[in-house]
Amino acid sequence: MFNYKYLSQNHLKGFDKYKYSAIDTSPLSNYVMHPSWNYCVQFIPKWIAPNLLTFAGFVCMVIDVVILSIYDYKLYASGGPADRIINETELPFWVYPVCGLLLFLAYNLDGIDGKQARRIGVSGPLGEMFDHGLDSYIVFLIPYCLVSLFGRDHDFSIPTFRGFLLCVSITLNFYTSHCEKYSTGTLFLPWGYDLSMWVATILFLVPYFLGRDVYKFYMFGDITFVQFLEVLIHATGLFTTLPVAIYNVYLYRKSQKSTKMTLLQAFKPVWSMLTMILILTTWALHSPNDIMLYDPRAFFLLYGTLFSNISSRLIVAIMGSQRCEAVCWLSYPLLVSTLVSLTWPAVEIVLFYGFTLIAIGAHVHYGICVVQQICSYLKIKCFVVPKEKIK
Repeated sequence: MFNYKYLSQNHLKGFDKYKYSAIDTSPLSNYVMHPSWNYCVQFIPKWIAPNLLTFAGFVCMVIDVVILSIYDYKLYASGGPADRIINETELPFWVYPVCGLLLFLAYNLDGIDGKQARRIGVSGPLGEMFDHGLDSYIVFLIPYCLVSLFGRDHDFSIPTFRGFLLCVSITLNFYTSHCEKYSTGTLFLPWGYDLSMWVATILFLVPYFLGRDVYKFYMFGDITFVQFLEVLIHATGLFTTLPVAIYNVYLYRKSQKSTKMTLLQAFKPVWSMLTMILILTTWALHSPNDIMLYDPRAFFLLYGTLFSNISSRLIVAIMGSQRCEAVCWLSYPLLVSTLVSLTWPAVEIVLFYGFTLIAIGAHVHYGICVVQQICSYLKIKCFVVPKEKIK
């Protein structure tokens, strides 16, 4: 079942030559987080594989998702339609610190895994692919969890569709950095990543101490806190991450290190993600059953799964020194599902849930098969440290 060969021999040969290259200039990362991770990694037994730490961080985020889905699946915990009884939808107070601490733990495990790999001498392409592949899902799960803090309150929150656009904006910062790496060969880590993890953690912890309605206030005039946060998030991507990435690509193309990649080839990763987002947005805006309002959690989950799959394929293409695909194959059944739903409203709900399950299954299958194929090629085990490295 999981023996399908997604990677060509050219991909695998590219892994042999691949060398990790990243630049992190964030003051928070360099002066706070890296020193703390260097200290903490000393207490982790050498027999614990770095990939196990990576996966543990991912599990922390999954636990957050499960908790919030149980207690706030419909996103009414922080406000909703006036006819709903608030006491029936409020999140228990223990949920706030637990979710915040699990998120912060996931963030730190994601930072420590690389330290552990270098400490015991098992750094390699598998670890980076596994780490960044799971990161592509975690970067979506963070806003997926945070929406419970603001809910569907008509006065102090934002419409569900704008919440979806926020999720898109946050995840595209991650994708932009990897598009930049596709062109330059170097991952320029954005300053906003570390800061956003701290902010997300604090956003969860504050309601525990100051009450559930702590974010229901006006910043200035008629601008609520959530609206201010919305503008700030979009501005971060549009005026920091995106222009810096474009500038770095421009400098690289002018340098002597530049490859012969044409400008059209450099833009190739954009089309797959853009196609998926346009189709999903069209479905959301023209859904006869208003599918996004009907089940926002499931709609967000579908987006996050497709985003992670496209991102993972780009990461694999980069590490294998191959050209990425112009359009992910999942976009074709997505387009068919959208067109059928818009034409025959009676089948939309069933089709939506069916395709969401297919997308999740396809993504999980891709991830497991790629990891197993790399492990087989490099003759290593994903979650086991070689005995000679433990001594």
